[in-house]
Amino acid sequence: MHRMGNVRTTAYTHTERGGAHNALGAHLSGRHVMSAASDWSRYPLGTRFRIAATNEEYIIDDYGVALVGTDTIDLYKSSRLDMKQWGVRHVDLDILQWGSEEESLKVLAPRCKNHCVRQMVSALEKKRGKTVAQQTTRLRSL
Repeated sequence: MHRMGNVRTTAYTHTERGGAHNALGAHLSGRHVMSAASDWSRYPLGTRFRIAATNEEYIIDDYGVALVGTDTIDLYKSSRLDMKQWGVRHVDLDILQWGSEEESLKVLAPRCKNHCVRQMVSALEKKRGKTVAQQTTRLRSL
């Protein structure tokens, strides 16, 4: 477990633009492990964390245009009231499991027409030292 201090968090709900589904097409979760959105080049798809002060557990399964290029995590709340009550908070997070940059790229690559998605893909590729195009070419030759 890795503690990250003073992480900026915001909140969103299913009645906002984007609806009730995450980036994978599944319903946003407000149950035991709740949905959260981030820039996947900072917090990759599948990253599980717990908010130290509340003990709430989240998993990164979504992304948002306003989050690209930031370290902010957007927490799913099941109602507008809960969303508004959360507001913006700086919290300590316990990272339970880091997500997968590879899985993040698999989900994002087909969506590269979107400018914000291209930004995340570019940042992930820089971290990995390869481009999606190079990986695709390599896979085809196998």
